Amino acid sequence: MTGTPGREHGGGLDAAIARHGGSRAEWIDLSTGINPQPYPLPELAPDCWHALPDSGAQQALERAARRFWNIPEGLSVLAAPGASALITRIPFLMPAGTVSIPGPTYNEHEAAFAGAGWRIGTGPMPDSAADALVLVHPNNPDGRLHPPGLAGRRLTVIDESFCDLQPDASHVGRALPENAIVLKSFGKFWGLAGLRLGFAIGRAGLLARLGEALGPWPVSGPALAVGTAALSDPGWAERTRLRLARDATRLDALMLAAGARPVGGTSLFRLYAVADAGAWQARLARRRIWTRRFGHIPRWLRLGLPAPAQWPRLEAAL
Repeated sequence: MTGTPGREHGGGLDAAIARHGGSRAEWIDLSTGINPQPYPLPELAPDCWHALPDSGAQQALERAARRFWNIPEGLSVLAAPGASALITRIPFLMPAGTVSIPGPTYNEHEAAFAGAGWRIGTGPMPDSAADALVLVHPNNPDGRLHPPGLAGRRLTVIDESFCDLQPDASHVGRALPENAIVLKSFGKFWGLAGLRLGFAIGRAGLLARLGEALGPWPVSGPALAVGTAALSDPGWAERTRLRLARDATRLDALMLAAGARPVGGTSLFRLYAVADAGAWQARLARRRIWTRRFGHIPRWLRLGLPAPAQWPRLEAAL
């Protein structure tokens, strides 16, 4: 259940193995929201590996991103080594004040702002009096969406790491205030979290300061090449959305039959209410299936989607 020490995350399979036994090959990790059928890797030129990334490859990736997300004129896009690298640097763009982070939600935003000296408000609704606002859209773990109407703050962050599942809900094509940054993750929808690629979308001046904080050559040559290929393949994206939606419906049916109640999520992860999430997690772990629970909400259990060959084991375990 842990990732960064002191914070709850999906993953943590090594800790599960230490407690419940088995080898990594025996386990099914459903604790994250990563696509279990990732984008097929293209053939990479040798230069990707042994030459410093050049500006042409960076520009090709940014052009592909603009097309895929329909980024309007007037907004810029910045590629980074994962959305997490952006999350940790964004709080330093402004003098520290108060930040509203409606929760429960992805906890790295709170950790990043707290580390930069901000005062944190984590109530269930946005605080209009706060200096900054963070919205995870759709929210992790319950999948709720946030409407527009974000002006009036010194800084607004809209984390759309899972919004490629629902492209029509994106804030990118809407009127964003000058101080807004939209985040995109490559690891979730495309299933290539190990590639470490993420994007920020916003006004040029704000992104220029964020880019300076990342330093030179922030994105590796292989990530530039794979990202450009994937973002230039809208057909794969559309087929994947349809498949994930079908699989999410299938998972809900299995869990409902096993006594869990669906309460939200996206088509990459599903959130369920159960009598005792700790007991559910332990019972599935004994069958070498790892899930995600939340220490602050003991009835919530979250499952990602299994890969095609893993469905029979999950069905048997349930």
